[in-house]
Amino acid sequence: MSEWFHAEGNRQQGPLPAEQLVELFRNNQISLDTLVWRDGLPQWQPLRSVVDELGLIVPAVDAARDEPGLQPPAPQPPVLPAATPYAHSAPAAALPPPKKGLSGCALTAIIGGALLLVVVPIVAILAAIALPAYNDYTLRSKVATSLTALQPLKDQVQHFADEEGRCPGANDAGFPAPGDFSAAALSAVHIGRFNNGHCGIEATLAAPGKTIDGDLLWLEYDRDSGRWECSGESNDKYLPQQCRG
Repeated sequence: MSEWFHAEGNRQQGPLPAEQLVELFRNNQISLDTLVWRDGLPQWQPLRSVVDELGLIVPAVDAARDEPGLQPPAPQPPVLPAATPYAHSAPAAALPPPKKGLSGCALTAIIGGALLLVVVPIVAILAAIALPAYNDYTLRSKVATSLTALQPLKDQVQHFADEEGRCPGANDAGFPAPGDFSAAALSAVHIGRFNNGHCGIEATLAAPGKTIDGDLLWLEYDRDSGRWECSGESNDKYLPQQCRG
């Protein structure tokens, strides 16, 4: 559908659809002498010259102007100051067509494309930083959860060692079975005596598909000092501070 422009004083108005141009004429806001233009016209034309194209019904008094011998003097084109968008020293009919601005949709598409060029690389950079950090966080959380689950067993081992004067073993009653800690991200838990004489716990981490899967955690109780020591096979960044070598 064509978009039209029309002259109003020393300014151009538009673009606007043909229906709106017709409505302006019917409301006496423009006349048959008003200069109009659309894409495809070689120059500005008075409205009366395009009435057939617009489907505009012209009153008989105006139609009579086109009959031989009845035409009044040709209307003078508006005198436009040099500062107006389409002012020219030549007659108004020879004015160059006005430049049409970008539509709202085009502007939206351009702005959206520019935002994508900026936002997508930023999101990719943030993802490259955040995903490894989140993975490390989840693994540290698994190890911390496992150690928390072992705390009651630590108390039980310490009490037994202090009372009996020796380390507990798998055959001592009252201790959980090796597989009782599966809900705490541990595939196996063993109690006994370490080579250095300390009593303690050896636990195997369960994290399928993760780098810490199958790593061992060691909790050692020194009866002489009454203190616990923690160590593990995993990378230090996954271990609590007190378990790092």
